[in-house]
Amino acid sequence: MRPPRAVSCSVWSRARRQAVSGAGHLQLRRLQSRSLQRAAARARTTAPYPGYPRVLPDVPWRQWVLTVPVPLRLAMAWDPGLLTEVLTIFQRAMACRLRLLARRKGFSGGQHAAVTVIQRFGGALNLNVHLHSLVADGIWVGVIAGAPRFVPLRLRDEDVTAVLHRVERRVFRLMVKRGLLGETEDEYLPTAPEVDPDRQLELGLFEASATLRVATGRRAGRLVRRVGVRRVDRSDGVRVRRRMQSRSGGFDLHAGVRIGRGQRGRLERLGRYLLRPAICLERLQLRDDGLYQYDFKRPWSDGTAGIVLEPLELMEKLAALIPIPRANLIRYSGVLAPASSVRDAVVPRPEVEGDCSHIRPGGLAPAGRVPWAQLLRRTFLVDVLRCAGCGGRRQIVAQVTDPVAIKAILDHLGMAPDEFGPAPARAPPDLDIEWAS
Repeated sequence: MRPPRAVSCSVWSRARRQAVSGAGHLQLRRLQSRSLQRAAARARTTAPYPGYPRVLPDVPWRQWVLTVPVPLRLAMAWDPGLLTEVLTIFQRAMACRLRLLARRKGFSGGQHAAVTVIQRFGGALNLNVHLHSLVADGIWVGVIAGAPRFVPLRLRDEDVTAVLHRVERRVFRLMVKRGLLGETEDEYLPTAPEVDPDRQLELGLFEASATLRVATGRRAGRLVRRVGVRRVDRSDGVRVRRRMQSRSGGFDLHAGVRIGRGQRGRLERLGRYLLRPAICLERLQLRDDGLYQYDFKRPWSDGTAGIVLEPLELMEKLAALIPIPRANLIRYSGVLAPASSVRDAVVPRPEVEGDCSHIRPGGLAPAGRVPWAQLLRRTFLVDVLRCAGCGGRRQIVAQVTDPVAIKAILDHLGMAPDEFGPAPARAPPDLDIEWAS
């Protein structure tokens, strides 16, 4: 059998076909658009977490969620440097607490491991910058000697409170140093003293999104319209504190979700939750009156079940959720940091699922990469290596990249190559929008 040739992605994408051989016959299988649509609707719950299982070691993990006051959210969304400094304070506070617990057990000089996902959105399409950190429930000792060993730790509610108080104090000093805090702790100045005139509209979108208001159009400055059966909130503004949760000065830290060792399925589901998209299309609908209604996953305490937006208002809400360029939303810390000297000794060895092991490194799947067939199966629930006729497993014997050969194969099967070409470009629809001056 000849080794597979290099793949020409441009020619292959134009053909929109995959040449595979299985059960002794050549078959060409097209990924139907309807199947992809159904699979994409399930991708939110099936898409693999990038760090699973190739980065996260098989140790207990705990999710830490840090929420900050609204003015600080706006400042972090506006300034990526401030966001990085707040994240550094948060990571150091957790690492210091874990090392303190380890010293009480007789271990010193350990390092933690964390993967932080920066989420910019809330459940109402609002700007809500907060931090989700997957932190190993323990530390690695023996890092300096090059032989790391994991030591599990047991956290309690007082540990969460201690971390939050440390974060609150250090963030307060950081805000004072940057000139973003007034004479009192409640006097936040969420914007820099000098704002580029070209970014005034962007800042207005951020402020309106963070406070659930409208930034442009005829309803500029007003609250977004809500739907649901409004009821009186009898909690007097007091929220019930859950286990492993602490609140102080507008900061909220929750660490009640723990994944034990060996529970890789739960760990992957938690990773999918952290990397979920900002908007759920299943809950967005176009009403008969031309307005868009976005339903919440669960009603608020006052009975609000969703919001209603005009087309321009929906566009501005989505625009505010676009991340700042050149700012990573996934950060690795501790022994998982890119520059860690023991990262290779901590992360699991790469594994290949199912029948993709025949793909040789250096061929279709370079060393250390997940094969394309496995990615399609895990992301879109499409198993391209399964024969639709006999149910057996196919093997890739060649990649057809010659346009003449592709046309000959399609003609032999009675399929016109032209019908699989890209759709012609179309003009955008005409919209009568009153743009804000």
